[in-house]
Amino acid sequence: TDGCGTKVKLAMVMDKHDTIGIDAVAMCVNDIACAGGEPLFFLDYIACGKNYPEKIATIVSGVAEGCVQSDAALIGGETAEHPGLMQEDEYDLAGFAVGVVEEEKMVNGSKVQEGDVIVAIPSSGAHSNGFSLLRKLFTDFSEEFNGKTIGEHLLTPTKIYVKPIQKVMEKVQVNGMAHITGGGFIENVPRTIPDGLCANIEKAKVKVHPLFKHEAFSRVPEEEMWGTLNM
Repeated sequence: TDGCGTKVKLAMVMDKHDTIGIDAVAMCVNDIACAGGEPLFFLDYIACGKNYPEKIATIVSGVAEGCVQSDAALIGGETAEHPGLMQEDEYDLAGFAVGVVEEEKMVNGSKVQEGDVIVAIPSSGAHSNGFSLLRKLFTDFSEEFNGKTIGEHLLTPTKIYVKPIQKVMEKVQVNGMAHITGGGFIENVPRTIPDGLCANIEKAKVKVHPLFKHEAFSRVPEEEMWGTLNM
């Protein structure tokens, strides 16, 4: 179960609500994929200050798209109005997913061994973590950068890795996986490695997403970049 963090605040500021649902699905099903699992079904929970049916339908359309991308069934959800607790135009979005994997096929890091190769799968952008930092770094979301506005870059939905990972697992034995969310590389990668081993990642070989080369990031210490963002 997971949410999209403060990325929803950006969706509200931009008044663009059709992709944030993909993020909600991604944050749940990518974790299932990391265990070698296959997502079965998903439920969404939307809390809002006032129920505007068209806006809620737009949000849920993104949830449905995320479920299509991950082959999960959208079997239900809840929309709760919280007047007085939230402003009328505010909302929060969370989700819950169930997946399945045969016990002997679970990927939990216990089989990781010396000499294993680490493969980095590219991100689609900032995904759904680090947005409290990103909203401090960027104030002009209409600024053009690499052919898109900053707002478009930041609202690019989280990549759903379920199908690519399933294809990889058909071809090779995967011993451990890390979903680079809150805590970045620094916190997430070590969780997948048994005691006595470490990951040797050559930073120069990580093809950093173009977004993170924006001059705004020059104000952020390098360790914080790798410990907050998926890069």
